[in-house]
Amino acid sequence: MSNATIRGIVHLIEDTKTFGQKGFRKRTVVLEQNQGRFTNYIPLDFIGDACDSADGLSVGDDITVNYRLSGRKWQRDPQSEVKYFLSAEAMSYRRSAEGGGDSGSSSGSINDEFSQASSDDAGDAPF
Repeated sequence: MSNATIRGIVHLIEDTKTFGQKGFRKRTVVLEQNQGRFTNYIPLDFIGDACDSADGLSVGDDITVNYRLSGRKWQRDPQSEVKYFLSAEAMSYRRSAEGGGDSGSSSGSINDEFSQASSDDAGDAPF
């Protein structure tokens, strides 16, 4: 499945939460999008080592996030109702040119080595 992008203003940055014996880490960042009559609030999950990349964000930053959707099915037992869950996993982000926040730091890549190898913000990633 291909990745998609979304742009918005950082509304909320949650603390990193750790789950289970293996130490699964997740950090949710909520983006705000003004859609005229109403405002959308879009939660994006930073997973594992990516949780630390959200440290560079501040509430009010205008960012563009590269994300992928993932879904899962859950059923307590064979007789119970089946539930489906959808999440948007943030893969990387960059501050938007017109946005607020620190314009000196333009990349919050999950893969630090990849972001260091890229010398510009053209977004010409090979995927």
